[in-house]
Amino acid sequence: MSNQKKRNFQIEAFKHRVVVDPKYADKTWKILEHAIHEIYNHNASGLSFEELYRNAYNMVLHKFGEKLYTGLVTTMTSHLKEISKSIEAAQGGSFLEALNRKWNDHNKALQMIRDILMYMDRTYIPSTRKTPVHELGLNLWRDNIIHSSKIQTRLLNTLLELVHRERTGEVIDRGLMRNIIKMLMDLGATVYEEDFEIPFLDVSADFYKGESQEFIECCDCGDYLKKAERRLNEEMDRVGNYLDAGSEKKITNVVEKEMIANHMLRLIHMENSGLVSMLLDDKYGDLGRMYNLFRRVPDGLQKIREVMTSHIRDTGKQLVTDPERLKDPVEFVQRLLDAKDKYDNIINLAFNNDKTFQNALNSSFEYFINLNPRSPEFISLFVDDKLRKGLKGVSEEDVETILDKVMMLFRYLQEKDVFEKYYKQHLAKRLLSGKTVSDDAERSLIVKLKTECGYQFTSKLEGMFTDMKTSQDTMQGFYASQPDLGDGPTLTVQVLTTGSWPTQSSVTCNLPAEMSALCERFRAYYLGTHTGRRLSWQTNMGTADIKAIFGKGQKHELNVSTYQMCVLMLFNNADRLTYKEIEQATEIPASDLKRCLQSMACVKGKNVLRKDPMSKDIGEDDAFFVNDKFSSKFYKVKIGTVVAQKESEPEKQETRQRVEEDRKPQIEAAIVRIMKSRKQLDHNNIITEVTKQLQSRFLANPTEIKKRIESLIERDFLERDNIDRKLYRYLA
Repeated sequence: MSNQKKRNFQIEAFKHRVVVDPKYADKTWKILEHAIHEIYNHNASGLSFEELYRNAYNMVLHKFGEKLYTGLVTTMTSHLKEISKSIEAAQGGSFLEALNRKWNDHNKALQMIRDILMYMDRTYIPSTRKTPVHELGLNLWRDNIIHSSKIQTRLLNTLLELVHRERTGEVIDRGLMRNIIKMLMDLGATVYEEDFEIPFLDVSADFYKGESQEFIECCDCGDYLKKAERRLNEEMDRVGNYLDAGSEKKITNVVEKEMIANHMLRLIHMENSGLVSMLLDDKYGDLGRMYNLFRRVPDGLQKIREVMTSHIRDTGKQLVTDPERLKDPVEFVQRLLDAKDKYDNIINLAFNNDKTFQNALNSSFEYFINLNPRSPEFISLFVDDKLRKGLKGVSEEDVETILDKVMMLFRYLQEKDVFEKYYKQHLAKRLLSGKTVSDDAERSLIVKLKTECGYQFTSKLEGMFTDMKTSQDTMQGFYASQPDLGDGPTLTVQVLTTGSWPTQSSVTCNLPAEMSALCERFRAYYLGTHTGRRLSWQTNMGTADIKAIFGKGQKHELNVSTYQMCVLMLFNNADRLTYKEIEQATEIPASDLKRCLQSMACVKGKNVLRKDPMSKDIGEDDAFFVNDKFSSKFYKVKIGTVVAQKESEPEKQETRQRVEEDRKPQIEAAIVRIMKSRKQLDHNNIITEVTKQLQSRFLANPTEIKKRIESLIERDFLERDNIDRKLYRYLA
């Protein structure tokens, strides 16, 4: 093949000229025009589409495309003018039906005409940039039918009237509406918008403006919201059935503006049924409806949040400042938990668990809980009550739930170190009296506190548990080493590490001789097995079980405090003792002794002593006797000490003072840490940084921070700048 010589072929034109019949174009067009008339008159079955296509093809081929195109426009226009007259003549409800029927006929005719003129559509029209046949047919329909002076306004009014009738509860032919709206869309988006959508939105705005005004005058907030929701759903359903999908946002915006945005504040503040009323009555359905509707309008949710926050803060402030409600700390905290549960449920069930609402709730609780300076103490007392007796018979899951709720309140506290102080005191009492319901629950709470605040916060609390376990082992060792201890008194000692337990003023009392001897034997044993330690007895924290026989021989076992035991043992050797004699013999501090005697002589059912004269208070001239007539249906009788559950004012001040003292080194440590990394910093920035660092434990007082800075300057940790006295430098 490669060796063969290549041959070039050339196509030459005809030698003779092709002559076209001068009347060819007119004849051919007449055939095509007749065919178009037949198509519009529904007589297309007798036509040969192949022959018609060939005729149209030849006309374009012989450069008669312009004649063919112009003729098509003229013929279609004349037919459409006739169709327009027949549609105009349609009466009442048949108007839309006639329009729809003629539109369907026109579409079918257009399809056939396009098939016949396909060659013109593909060649002549693109080269001359004319409108394609199908689009031309739609434009002619628009100009001659839809924009006809007698049809345009009538069509719009008919469509709007049908929508209005449907809104007022009538049933309309949705299929016919869908077809007419689709026709407008097929004619182009601008036709749909200008000839229907814009007027439809204007009329809708007027309709909903009037209806919303009518509803708001006669309905409460809940009913109004139901009606607004129903209208919104109806409009979305209408779009889904026969309007263009693009209209949904526009029409819902109209409903939202007229029915919700314009009446937002009035709805929220509506008397006896607005937002506050819904919150008080836990109306989850109405609240959810309000949330879902208001989220659709600008600033809607913000308005709900603002009113909810204001309401929670006001009610919370009343709760924490009402003197009546502060009388019972446990009930006080329970009310806080109930309030938190209430609003958590509302946010979860009605407000779609919205994080912004949750944040608003948290900030509100933090605001009013810290209005009461005793909140840390009360929360600790609540925990104390639950871990002493409140969790008996409660499942582990429920215990965890209660502890988690307590931790939630704990997070709101600005003075977490105050809570720690009280919690440590209450935990100590629970452990030493053996009154804790569950060690697991105690440890679980400590783990939660550790997770929240770090190891430093709980290290001493964990040390308290360690001491209790070590003390058990110590007592076993003591009794194993003392086989000669026979039937005498039994001693149980808890050895507490000074740094881990709350500091107690060590006031010893005179123990009964038999107990004093036993204590000395224990001291000798303990110091013999541990070097470099010192024991000091905390008799004010102990308890005792003593057996007593009363007048008619009735026997009881009395569970009393160490102080009460010291007093009762005196009556083994005396029938009558005065207050001063008891005080002298026991050396118990006066305030403790009075409480101790009051609990044994003045409390009905626990009065193992009688006093003369009889009164509720203990006087220094009172005399005491054993109550021979004492009786109880129980063999074991617990005689508590009369003591206020809450701290007295001096105790409160003492605790506050200890907290303030403990804060000083923490503030100093924070200042040094910051200055070490920054090297130099001005006064305001130090205050900000220190407050930020310590806020997980307490809210640092700027005045106290300033005092600590002065102290550090005196001790050469920091120095002031010579020029700018508010600028500090770190001295390495």
